Amino acid sequence: MNKEQILQDWLEKIKPLNQEMMQAAKDYQVSLAKPPGSLGKLEAMSIQMAGITGRIHNEINRKVILVFAADNGVQTEGVSITPRNVTMLQAVNMTHYKTGMGALAKHFGQRVHVVDMGIYDPYDCAAIQNSSLGHGTANIAREAAMTREQALTAVLTGIETVQNLVNDGCQVVGVGEVGIANTTTSAAVYCTLSGVPAAEVVGRGAGLSDDGFKRKIAIVDGAVSNLQPDPRDVVDVLAKVGGFDICGMVGAFIGAAAAGIPVVIDGFISAVAALAAVRLAPGVKDYLFPSHQSTERGYLLAMQELGLEPWLNLHMRLGEGSGCTIAIEILAAACAVTNQMATMAEGLIDESYLDEYEGKQIFDS
Repeated sequence: MNKEQILQDWLEKIKPLNQEMMQAAKDYQVSLAKPPGSLGKLEAMSIQMAGITGRIHNEINRKVILVFAADNGVQTEGVSITPRNVTMLQAVNMTHYKTGMGALAKHFGQRVHVVDMGIYDPYDCAAIQNSSLGHGTANIAREAAMTREQALTAVLTGIETVQNLVNDGCQVVGVGEVGIANTTTSAAVYCTLSGVPAAEVVGRGAGLSDDGFKRKIAIVDGAVSNLQPDPRDVVDVLAKVGGFDICGMVGAFIGAAAAGIPVVIDGFISAVAALAAVRLAPGVKDYLFPSHQSTERGYLLAMQELGLEPWLNLHMRLGEGSGCTIAIEILAAACAVTNQMATMAEGLIDESYLDEYEGKQIFDS
């Protein structure tokens, strides 16, 4: 079976949310000892969880931050001030919980799983999953990032990695990345999928100068114009202007939806990958949960395309899956409220005062 068909088979495994159980979860929220809707988005989260799992009561104990690491040939064009070998160094540091995301994950008791999709520099770290497709992609300023076959392989790697994590007990996954110059490739992917020009999307990344910023915009516009990725064909877009890391992330979002578990978006690059996954399979959206509002310029544009709003605004722009670490705990808290809060009856509260709420929209969605 060819990889195109294998991907299609995975897409067809994605099921719509269980509407009957979501209604039951809404009814249960109304029965809890609180004014209806008073816990806002926490209530909406628990209802979405019921639709995903088919259960009103859910627990999230096994949490994984899944990070895809890869280098990008466009780095040589001066689109980032960070040295290339930082991709390798941070990928290794993540396995020791020594990065910003790693410290947060360790604090919350979350597992970090790093996948090498195409790190350029050599390393010695058995904890990293070696799924490398080469020493980084080609330079999108000059040629397509990768072949279509490589793009399909990378997406399928993301799907299969999530499946393996779920088989090992994972109940929620946050999708992050590390790869110098990947704000350039993700901007090119977003510009292609949305039709928005680079000048409205590209950010300064880790802190480009004015000249570097202008060069980055020109490179993104040039790559989209010269390579002519087809916005109707997501795999073509990923192959021509994407990165190995982004392809793996697209697969992770698809894999989580196919496995029936919630999946959390991090910042701009993660949001672009989520958008690409939804373009491949609209049903993926039902399994997505946002995290924080990245300060990277194109983030809100990508989230608007997805129809999602970030839960937090901590002025973060680290990437790595750092926002996912916090959002996962919020999702777990939403489940805990449903599981542990008393109902009106259990709390001996007269429910008659709720009559005035009848017929009103009380759940934030």
